[in-house]
Parts: sequence; C-alpha cells; structure tokens
Amino acid sequence: MSMSRTSRPRERLVVIGGDAAGMSAASQARRLKGPDALEIVAFERGHFSSFSACGIPYWVGGDVATRDELIARTPEEHRARGIDLRMRTEVVEIDVAGRRVRARDVDAGAEAWTEYDKLVIATGARPIRPDLPGADAPGVHGVQTLDDGQALLDTLAATRVRRAVVVGAGYIGVEMAEALIKRGYEVTVVNRGSEPMATLDPDMGRLVHRAMEGLGITMVNDAEVTEILTGDDGRVRAVGTRAAEYPADVVVLGIGVRPETALAKAAGLPLGEHGGLLTDLAMRVRGHEDIWAGGDCVEVLDLVSGRERHIALGTHANKHGQVIGTNAGGGYATFPGVVGTAVSKVCDLEIARTGLREKDARRAGLEYETVTIESTSRAGYYPDAARMTVKMLAERGTGRLLGVQIVGREGAAKRVDIAAVALTARMTVEGMTALDLGYAPPFSPVWDPVLVAARKAAAAVRKNPG
Repeated sequence: MSMSRTSRPRERLVVIGGDAAGMSAASQARRLKGPDALEIVAFERGHFSSFSACGIPYWVGGDVATRDELIARTPEEHRARGIDLRMRTEVVEIDVAGRRVRARDVDAGAEAWTEYDKLVIATGARPIRPDLPGADAPGVHGVQTLDDGQALLDTLAATRVRRAVVVGAGYIGVEMAEALIKRGYEVTVVNRGSEPMATLDPDMGRLVHRAMEGLGITMVNDAEVTEILTGDDGRVRAVGTRAAEYPADVVVLGIGVRPETALAKAAGLPLGEHGGLLTDLAMRVRGHEDIWAGGDCVEVLDLVSGRERHIALGTHANKHGQVIGTNAGGGYATFPGVVGTAVSKVCDLEIARTGLREKDARRAGLEYETVTIESTSRAGYYPDAARMTVKMLAERGTGRLLGVQIVGREGAAKRVDIAAVALTARMTVEGMTALDLGYAPPFSPVWDPVLVAARKAAAAVRKNPG
C-alpha cells in the first residue's frame, strides 16, 4: 500500500516511460527541485532506459559496435541523481480521479498503486505489426527497442542462408535494408506505396528507388503483403503478396509506428485524429492541470499547415521532456510545434525533408508552386563535388515557403536545416534568396542549392500570382 497524500512530506511526480521524453522530464524537474521538495518515481516496462531507438539500424549494420553505445544514461545513473526508476514495471491503469497509477512487476506479476501529485505520460509508440498469417513466426522482427535489435542480431547470427525481406520503405525500412546489405544479405523491400520514402513526393522517392537498386536492393513497389509463409519448422520462409512470393530467412517489419495510448484512452484522456494525446503549448494534457505528456505518444502542431500531426522522433521527445520537466519543476516553458524536419540515408545517399509535401499542401487547402533543381554540394570545379536534387514548394500569392525535399550525396541532407529555419520564421522564397549563407568552394557553390531553388520558386510565384 502507498502512503496517503496527506502523510507524504514531499510532492510526488510520477513518470510513465523511462526513455527520452520521460527521463528528460524527470531529470529537468530534479534539476529545478531538490530531493527534499520533490519525489520522482518513474516506471519503465523494458530492460533499458534512455536509449537511442534511432541508432538500432546502425548497430545492426555494424556502424555502432555495441548495444551499450546506444544507452545515454543507465537506470543506476538516474537513481544516483535522485530518481526512483523502477525497471521491468509496467503501468497498467491510470486513475485520474484518485490521482494514482497501478503498476505491475513484469517478471513477478505483483501489482501496487502509487499516488501522484503530478503525472507525466511518456509511453512512446508501438510498431505497426500487420494482422497477417505468420506475422508472429520466428524470424520475423520489429526494431523498436534494444531487445528487438538484439533478437534480430541473434537471428542473423544463426541464419545460414542470407535472404532478407523488409516490409515497408519508410525511414526504418530503408535504414534496415542498408543494415542488412552491410551484413551480406540479399535484400528485397516490399513497399505498399508507389515509391520508397512516402515522406517525400513520389518524384523524389523515385531517386531513392534508383539508388537502392544501384546498391543491389530489390525494390517491389505497389505491393501489399498478404501473408508471411512458414516452413515445416515453423520459421519464416517467404513473404507473400497477391502477385508473388519472396523467399526470406529473416523478415524485418518497417511499416511504421502508432502512438502507445491505450492506457491514456482507458483513463479518458483526450486523443487526436492520429491516436496521440492532445496537449497545450506547455505539454499539459488538455483539460488536466497536473498531467503532462510528451514524446512519441503525443500529437504536435504543424507550424506550416496549422494541423496536428504525429511525428515519432527523438529530437522532439527530448524537447518535450525539457518543457515538461521545467513546468513540473515550477518553471515555465512551451513547445510551439514542428515543421516536420527529418533526415536519413541509405549507404551514401542522403535524404532530407521539411515542411509540406504536395499532398499535404492540397489537404491543407493551399495553392502552391513547385520547382526542382539540380546542383552540387561544392563548387563544380572543386574535387568530389556531389550532385543533389532540391525540390521546393511555395504558396501561390504570398510566396511563403511551404516545404523542401533534398536527395543527394555527401553534403546534401543537413542543408534542409536552412529550410527548417525559414519555415519556422515563415519566410517567403523571395526573402530566402537574400540569406547570407556561408560560402567557400569546398563547402558550396556561390549560390547554395537551397537558394537556387528559392530563386526559381520566387520566379514561379511571380509568374503565377494566384
């Protein structure tokens, strides 16, 4: 039994989830409030705290040597900082009226209630696992946690024939395809969309498609997986679509994730269109003064479209945690929203995007112009200048920048940060052309590729004022 609130000498902050958002919130609250003023109890159902899920493909591919390199802070380190982090303990119920949570020891099964004065929900996201025959067969893997990564590596080590099928061609699917190629596997990617990387427009995704095939990856687009076939031993042997079967000794699911909000939904907390918790600018759950939420379980405001989105990225989760911890610790901070910036790579091909795709702009009711330019990462005469393609969307009439996508070789991806800042500042493409960006032949042409695209977009807006 927990102590009653009236008998507790300190205020208690309870955190559900021991990864980026949850432990950032706990750590920031601890920095602002000493241990005598605030008790912090955190629950994590897994084996690890504060780890980088984004790094798992690079661990699997061998770029990161060991699992422990992906752990930013261990449970022991959190406890040494005055946070009562309880591992392998899953919260199974939130009693909002009673201001308490019910937690279960994952291994022993024992349950207990813990009261809270303030609550942080950081339950993350769960991988989408298709409801298909064979989806749970040995040899079929998701890659959301370090345990998942280790299980996949164990399967790879035990597999003699090296044929892999990746289901899905988003960030995880593309990154895992690269990791498996590095492991010496024959890799087939089965993709429901018309091109890989649905976060890009199809014309830019086509560039990724060509590059993947150039690496020896077999791309199967416009294909819906209907079953995962197993052999006499029960292990996976192939992935089936309506048109064909693709032999597989290992299958990796890279279909995407959904907010892990079943606990919050059962407690009656407000969810958005995409299933994520809805919060205000201070990351408080709407309508609940002492409950905050952050990380992959929330929806955030898209500053370009003005709509709520679900984006599962560690960058956002850590920022959410900082904001939540500041507010729970007695300060004040806000998270205004995102513009949807993301970068990835497949071997030496860099992929970047920020803002709206064409279909996003149409969905938001915006009229727009698009331009696409080819340029280089350095002055054309400088050694190793690499080609890149930049696509830019601008609002017709106002000229406001709406989005940028970049596909190219070394030096391409991080140029998207120029556009991310311009989007946040609500700049026009005309205004962007005057940006004072760094130049020297080893780093950029005289006109940076992003600015070349901005000049072309500005001309298109002037030609079609709307």
